Amino acid sequence: MKIDAVFSGGGVKAFAYLGVLEVLNEQNLELERVAGTSAGAIVASLIAAGFELDEIREIINQLDLSEFVDPPVLTRILPFSKWLFLYSKLGINKGDKLENWLNMVLASKKIHTFRDIRPGYLKVVVSDLSLGKLIVIPDDLERVYDIQPDYFPVSKAVRMSAGFPFFFMPKKMPGRYKKKSVMIDGGLLSNFPLWIFDNGANIKKRPILGIKLTDSDTGVGPRDINNALDMFQALFTTMKQAHDTRYIAKNDKQNILFVPVKPTGAVNFQISEKVKAELVESGRVNTEKFLSKWNR
Repeated sequence: MKIDAVFSGGGVKAFAYLGVLEVLNEQNLELERVAGTSAGAIVASLIAAGFELDEIREIINQLDLSEFVDPPVLTRILPFSKWLFLYSKLGINKGDKLENWLNMVLASKKIHTFRDIRPGYLKVVVSDLSLGKLIVIPDDLERVYDIQPDYFPVSKAVRMSAGFPFFFMPKKMPGRYKKKSVMIDGGLLSNFPLWIFDNGANIKKRPILGIKLTDSDTGVGPRDINNALDMFQALFTTMKQAHDTRYIAKNDKQNILFVPVKPTGAVNFQISEKVKAELVESGRVNTEKFLSKWNR
């Protein structure tokens, strides 16, 4: 059976998606159109590129997240200079290694630009801070930036969506205006874009499955905010959840697979193999439980 899928963001917690994909494959559910935000956009791009489950598993298992940490060379000589880059470049890591890795992986399937992907089969959510807009790539490229989608790199779109604020330096997008737009993590405006395939029609071509990673302690109580860093993390998390929580409340939750995951920093690239295995297992267990009751 063919279905469409939307993947939420979640940073390194996205290892849970491997368990989700394993169960979907076992139950013969084939993903057609896919969309995602941040880490969910990375997973969606691999699926849209045509990678099979075994290939995705191999890519993920061989992944060394620490390789994506790429601060400017000067910070190795003068460690305090990272704060200067944070101030002037709005981030402490360039993000080039992440984009180059995405480009290399996708190129192995001959995927370079959105012209290489079936129209409408991959949608990536990005936040444009300069314009204050939620941007869906490739849909909004021509309308907002006068850029032809056929020539826009998929790896660049996904890198923009996964640009966690302050950890990665934001990408900049030229467009109709004199100043370039500052593009960051799509999760700022929609961490779970379940609405993205909603065309207003009462009859959908195929079932749409939303897959949302949620902290296992969500709702336990208020966050502890003791310093500026705690405040920023709480602020960003609240902003990510606000739009999506409202949308989910207005829609039938029967099509949303919630995957509880242990609280782990979105950019904790030192995540242990034990935690990775726990994330994958949570994906498997919760997907099996959900599909046993899903009326599709």
